[in-house]
Amino acid sequence: MSEKVARHRQPWKPDELQKLRSLASKGKGLKEIAKSLNRTEESTKDAAKEHGMTIAKLR
Repeated sequence: MSEKVARHRQPWKPDELQKLRSLASKGKGLKEIAKSLNRTEESTKDAAKEHGMTIAKLR
């Protein structure tokens, strides 16, 4: 069984935000970005909005 790290309500680290910005600027979708960051889609969407980023495909 694979163990998942509980990330519930954990603050975003600068390197995670940088990766979020990079993936969003490349036009990656919300689901792909969230999976890459090991975050929920909702958390990813909220962080992008909070930091003035736009995610091209909100699916």
